[in-house]
Amino acid sequence: MNQEGSFVSHLTELRSRLIKSLVFILIIFLISYVFAENIYNFLVEPYAKAVQESDVSRRLIYTALHETFITYLKLSFFTAILLGSPIILIQIWKFIAPGLYKNEKKALIPYLIATPTLFLIGAMIIYYLVMPLAIKFFLSFETSGQVNGLPIQLEAKVNEYLSLIMRLIFAFGLSFQLPVLLNLLARIGIIDSAYLKERRKYFIVIIFAAAAILTPPDPITQIGLAIPLLILYELSILSVKITEKNRDNQNA
Repeated sequence: MNQEGSFVSHLTELRSRLIKSLVFILIIFLISYVFAENIYNFLVEPYAKAVQESDVSRRLIYTALHETFITYLKLSFFTAILLGSPIILIQIWKFIAPGLYKNEKKALIPYLIATPTLFLIGAMIIYYLVMPLAIKFFLSFETSGQVNGLPIQLEAKVNEYLSLIMRLIFAFGLSFQLPVLLNLLARIGIIDSAYLKERRKYFIVIIFAAAAILTPPDPITQIGLAIPLLILYELSILSVKITEKNRDNQNA
């Protein structure tokens, strides 16, 4: 009876924390919609800066009456998930923390800090470095029309551009969780540093394949994702070694 009551109380608490998380995300969504135009201007800035040196007058277009409205909803949902993720992590931590020992809590806190930090680093790399280079790369295929009289010029759609940069931010942010994932697997004994070293060549192939799937079919964004992941993989090996050393010291 006590076990059943404890199980029900845990389910009740879990439901309560899920509801709180959804309420927070809904509030952020509504606030984000109010400031959707500001968010739009922020995400369009890499494109604006990349094309400002061009002599061609640039603009973003939409071809359906509802496209801008739907785009603003997407922006608001994107921002709500992005800013709401730390809140969800905090609610998960508050749910599981009472059942953990002190040393287990101490071991999990670095992961809770590293997860949003690495996501932010990945988002900053795509926003400030990769996206401007990719835009200039794509614009290099424009023609003036002096040869055949029919120029090729970019008329980017609002929805397509914003969908691309939002997808890349999530792709880079989630991919940058690689050290957290590998370290957790090492902590529970599924892998170790020797395993990661021996299978480095396989992971390199997997990383480039993932970069090709998660990014547009151009070398700039693919390399821009693959190279940081390769660096993070090497750093993961070092972090796993540190985890193994700490574990050996505790068992000694």
